[in-house]
Amino acid sequence: MEFELWVYVFLFFIAVFSGFVDAIAGGGGLITIPALISVGIPEHIALATNKLQATFGSFTAAANFGLKGMIDYKSIIIGIIFTAIGAILGTIGVLLIDPKLIKYLIPFCLIAIFLYTIFRPKIGEEDRAKKMSSKAFYIIFGILIGFYDGFLGPGTGSFWMFAMIVLLGVHMKQAVANTKALNFASNLISLIVFIVGGQILWILGLIMGVGQMLGAYLGSKMVIKKEVKFIKTMFLIVVALTILKLVYDLLFK
Repeated sequence: MEFELWVYVFLFFIAVFSGFVDAIAGGGGLITIPALISVGIPEHIALATNKLQATFGSFTAAANFGLKGMIDYKSIIIGIIFTAIGAILGTIGVLLIDPKLIKYLIPFCLIAIFLYTIFRPKIGEEDRAKKMSSKAFYIIFGILIGFYDGFLGPGTGSFWMFAMIVLLGVHMKQAVANTKALNFASNLISLIVFIVGGQILWILGLIMGVGQMLGAYLGSKMVIKKEVKFIKTMFLIVVALTILKLVYDLLFK
């Protein structure tokens, strides 16, 4: 597919904004996928191209957090492995399971996360006691959330952040940083599957990838500098928009 110059410029800046938001609270796909479809790209090609540019963003954010010593690699390495396994299963699952079965469930899960976060105002502001071991957590949720990311995707970062804060008792900044490393793992696996399928618009995806890197770098720097309340506000906004997008898709598409 060939596009006019304005399309490349428009999607570059969309990618910058998406990378910025995604590095802070997740949900970047809610911005880029509709933008890709809006310029006439078929949905399956838009999803594949989105994975290419999103991989650049998640890598950049993870690298920046890692250089600042914010990622607990020792704990999450098993999560990265099982997230990759889950993403493979999710990609295969698309061929075997009716997506509507999960699409109907996810908005209710996100609504529960949204309400829990609002009514627990101190959540994520300080470390708390673990409710399960890190190993068990990353095996179970690596498979579950990795599967979901490979299968559908919207809200993946929100699920990771919330699960870490509630079950592992980690600080919200730590949760954001660890989430980016896990997102990169599932994005990379999904990207490899899409490459094999040959559905990617490479030039457009790479241009957007540069925008993602810029946005993700700026967003990750803001996470490092800002207080938890700012991150929590962004998190709630992203979760709310994800809920609205999923409900809209179910009712009107």
